Amino acid sequence: MNLLRGARRNPSAILLVVQLLGVLVYPAMEGSRGGRVGFEILGIVVLTLAVFSVRSTPGLTWISVGLGIPAVVLSLVDVFWPSVAVVVISGALHAVFYFYAAYSLLRYMLSDHDVSTDELWATGATFTLVAWGFAYVFVFVQALVPGSFTAAVNPQDDRTWMELLFLSFTTLSSTGLSDIVPITSWGRSVVMLEQLAGLGYVAMVVSRLVGLTVAKRT
Repeated sequence: MNLLRGARRNPSAILLVVQLLGVLVYPAMEGSRGGRVGFEILGIVVLTLAVFSVRSTPGLTWISVGLGIPAVVLSLVDVFWPSVAVVVISGALHAVFYFYAAYSLLRYMLSDHDVSTDELWATGATFTLVAWGFAYVFVFVQALVPGSFTAAVNPQDDRTWMELLFLSFTTLSSTGLSDIVPITSWGRSVVMLEQLAGLGYVAMVVSRLVGLTVAKRT
């Protein structure tokens, strides 16, 4: 009961933990249909938790549900009946959903001058939501413009979900592109946008925390 009450008080913490666990288990799910199904199930869990987190923020739940349900359905369709059109539409819906959830959590963090425990967890959860959103933007771009991203291993192949998620995290955190590189104009455009988003997010969060610290001391 205490754990359940803690989860209800801190939905952002649960969302962050599940997303980070997903980063660890996704590699084991690649390469097989059963793994893809497991991947989509885990994605459904993440989407559900994101909707639950939005419910405790100023975000509108019906928008999250309206974006999340068709995104999940199209992801499952892509497992059994893959096509470029399904990948494009699913990637776009997923990206919009995650960006909207991140926007809602950001409003939640900036809505007052008191920093709660859940708002601290929301700092990390918002970062991962943006990273997931841009990873789906990369999926969208790769489907529309094949060969937008290359790598040191199998450079001619389409990049996998984990490779694009890795590219998103390294770009958003400004730690470098590593071995995944955008090589088309569209690929480089979205990477530049994510670099700008990463710098802006870190600057916003750090400036707010410093401002609140100074305000409390004075």
